[in-house]
Amino acid sequence: MNADPRWSSVDAYFSQELIPVDSTLDAVLAANAEAGMPPHDVSPLQGRFLSLLVKAVGAKRVLEIGTLGGYSTVWFARSIAPDGKVVTLEIDTGRAEIARSNFLRAGVEARIEIMVGRASESLARLAEEKVDPFDVIFIDADKPNNPEYLEWALRLSRPGTLIIGDNVVREGAVADPGSRDPNVIGVRSFIRLLAEDPRIEATAIQTVGAKGYDGFALAFVRDAGQ
Repeated sequence: MNADPRWSSVDAYFSQELIPVDSTLDAVLAANAEAGMPPHDVSPLQGRFLSLLVKAVGAKRVLEIGTLGGYSTVWFARSIAPDGKVVTLEIDTGRAEIARSNFLRAGVEARIEIMVGRASESLARLAEEKVDPFDVIFIDADKPNNPEYLEWALRLSRPGTLIIGDNVVREGAVADPGSRDPNVIGVRSFIRLLAEDPRIEATAIQTVGAKGYDGFALAFVRDAGQ
């Protein structure tokens, strides 16, 4: 669905007023477009929103499930504590290479570890290695596997971790219990788990803007582990 012109106009206004011109981030988006990546990056306003969440919780460790070209990863890497680290997971080797170039372009490569392969396998490896828990976890990959990603996110969390799920509104389709769209089914299962798991306190925010009609799920981890 194309964004309503009013949504794009308001997005442009807020971006102009609140987001300083950033040639590096613009170059990241341009590199992604030149590489033929789908325009699934968060918007600049959404990038700033994620950045503020990271700063608000004083995050040192961020886990991102779904790198694409690394636009949101750069926002995270710029926002973590000086001694912090972003671990980002990407299944596609070509996209991972573009992302690495973007990290170098932004000068944040030292703060980022990119793991290439199936997210479920990378998450299992992180759990096996008993890495320190993450302060913020951003789930922005294939939606049918969101329920599995949530379970891994909880294993890699601590009390106080913030879990963010992107693209949960699906242009309103998430409210259709009869949908056969695997993405909608995955998101609805994800939301159900958020609602039923006593370890989590969650909400969802609908958004409109240059990216169309969608939204985020936000979950605060009260108790982590298996």
